[in-house]
Amino acid sequence: MNPVEQARQIAFQQTLLSARRTMLMSEILKLAIDSFRASKLRFALTALGMVIGTASVILVVTIGMKGKQYVLETLQKIGTNSVEVEYAGGGATGVERVLYNDYLTRDDEKAVDAQVPGVMYSSPIIEMHPRISFGGGVVKDMLVLGVSPQYRNIRNLLVPYGRFLDEIDDASHTYCAVVTEQFAKERFGSVPAAVGQTFEIYGMPFTIIGIFKESVDDMGQSEIADQTVLIPYSVARFFTGTENVKQIYFSMRSMNEVQDGAKEIIRIIQSRHRTGSVYKAQTLTEVLTYAAEIANALTAVLVLVSAITLAVGGVGIMNIMLANVRSRIREIGIRKALGATYREIKLQFLAEAVIISLCGGIVGVLVGLTVPLSVRFFTDYALPISSLSIVIALAAATVVGVVFGTVPATRAAQMDPVDALKYE
Repeated sequence: MNPVEQARQIAFQQTLLSARRTMLMSEILKLAIDSFRASKLRFALTALGMVIGTASVILVVTIGMKGKQYVLETLQKIGTNSVEVEYAGGGATGVERVLYNDYLTRDDEKAVDAQVPGVMYSSPIIEMHPRISFGGGVVKDMLVLGVSPQYRNIRNLLVPYGRFLDEIDDASHTYCAVVTEQFAKERFGSVPAAVGQTFEIYGMPFTIIGIFKESVDDMGQSEIADQTVLIPYSVARFFTGTENVKQIYFSMRSMNEVQDGAKEIIRIIQSRHRTGSVYKAQTLTEVLTYAAEIANALTAVLVLVSAITLAVGGVGIMNIMLANVRSRIREIGIRKALGATYREIKLQFLAEAVIISLCGGIVGVLVGLTVPLSVRFFTDYALPISSLSIVIALAAATVVGVVFGTVPATRAAQMDPVDALKYE
């Protein structure tokens, strides 16, 4: 093939390519926009379904994130940074098992405090069950815990009346107590009246210096009962006559340090006791992780439910676009007679569907953001806003427009120009 014939062949191929693409994308979009201007009400009503759908997605994600945040904050009030260590047995053989137990001691607590930098607070716990008189011949078995002043920080306890135990109480072996609200009501008639009153434990008078309560209801999952009495550790040790303690609580600086801190605490304590002694560390990290996973799963389910609204909006777009194609059959026939290709006709109607869906999505995102932003502006609450939910909502709106706009666009592009021109 000589150069002249080769040049003619290239020119012919370019002509064919130009015939297939006679319109630029900008021109196709301009036609779509002109169509919307000619029927603004139809455009607005068609986009309404997408507005509702995308707004629902934003609001559902916002509510889900706030719910997750509330659950995690509630669990953190119980003490998710805490590590509870207790003796689980072992350390003795043969006859020793009858007489010997390798319990925890206050020196174990001090050793951990000195060697684990992440520990902020610590407190031993001595548990006693004395019988306390409630007057009128009523005597009850009560739970009395000997703790250090740092126990309040570990368990996030609230003291609405009076004060909590301090270092002076512990060092001077003061016979004082901090009691629960229920104990104060049953023993002295009211909570405020209990502060300053005295009652006896093992025949010794104790003065109530404060009323405490847990910052969140743990459904009885902690060592604190409804009528628990807290006394200084040094005083409780006097009654038990031993340095052994039932448990030691530690509080880490952050939740991220809990797992590694628990392992290091166990290692230090085991190094101070007999080989074979078993000590267990319990934390709430796993509970917190499970709660986060459950919250995420519930949010995902709610998002899927709200996505149904997007699908309904997509069906509405498809129906309106099918009616739109039927009302513009003669227009389609004229455009094809003037040289419009299959691709151009399909892109025009597909662009209309995508623009309707995307515009509805943008308005829906603005509507969905209005609620959390209004709450932030007019109240002290700060509802979380997820940028990812905005991206997902807009992407979903675009996909819906493409999926549900393909059928009307294909039907318009497949029309025969002769039949279209004859259509009345």
